[in-house]
Amino acid sequence: MEIKEMLNLARVPSILMLGLVYVAYVLIGGVVFWELEGDLGQKDISLLLLNKKKLLTTYTCLNQEGLEAVAQVVHDASKVGLSLKGNYTTDGFWKFTSSAVFAATVVTTIGYGNMSPSSTAGQIFCVFFALFGIPLNMMVLNRVGKYMLVIERNISDFLEGKTGRRRCTRFFVHLVSYLSGAALFFVVPMIVFQQHEGWTYSQAIYYCFITLSTIGFGDFVADSNPDKHYPEWYSVLMASWIFFGLAWLALLINHSTDILERLNTHFKQRWGGRLQENKSGSAEGDNPHTQVEEEDEIKQRPVTQ
Repeated sequence: MEIKEMLNLARVPSILMLGLVYVAYVLIGGVVFWELEGDLGQKDISLLLLNKKKLLTTYTCLNQEGLEAVAQVVHDASKVGLSLKGNYTTDGFWKFTSSAVFAATVVTTIGYGNMSPSSTAGQIFCVFFALFGIPLNMMVLNRVGKYMLVIERNISDFLEGKTGRRRCTRFFVHLVSYLSGAALFFVVPMIVFQQHEGWTYSQAIYYCFITLSTIGFGDFVADSNPDKHYPEWYSVLMASWIFFGLAWLALLINHSTDILERLNTHFKQRWGGRLQENKSGSAEGDNPHTQVEEEDEIKQRPVTQ
């Protein structure tokens, strides 16, 4: 009965098992985030209500409607990138450099959400721009990732010819590639963002991964603080970092996917082989004539030196 159940389990479509693992992974992640952030969210709400009460108590001329009007002004100012701390105006978000970075976040599907087109013409253009830009971006990133892989393989082949050790050389080249990519696209930008944005190192590395993985929450966005003055090269560096970082991370994800698929194939073959052995062993064990023939063969087999 156990063998039949194992065989029936093996016949379950792999896509169904993969879907169950995916759903379980997402639900487990939801539970973890709920436990880690749930209490903090309640504390933030309580603190916000307390600050609101203090504000209305301190400024008695400000009622609920006035507070909502002030909040609307602050929201509108933050949406267009204007500062309310001084008696001056800035260029806002829609400068050429920041607009170019916004276009990059559209085609890369990062979509921070800190800025978006508000005019009808801008919204319509954004739709068609993304419609053709996203496939183009995927094609270009795929080509750049292949060039990176070709360079990595050429270096590996060159070192293999010098050392004669294939596995060790490939492992060493992959390791150096991963470490150099992590330093170039995570460690160095982390230091730059810490200096120019005033973030902590943990916030900066968090922003790097959220950006390059195209998750793009928008809670941290570089080159968007209206109270800071950014050099002109900063936006260019941002756009270059996003493009090449996406290509490198896509290559890394492809490597990880390939490793997982190989492990899946290995365990599937190993599991299928065991099931086949158990099935054949069970069929032979159920036949009494086979057992008698095997015993007679053992008894009659001559002993060899």
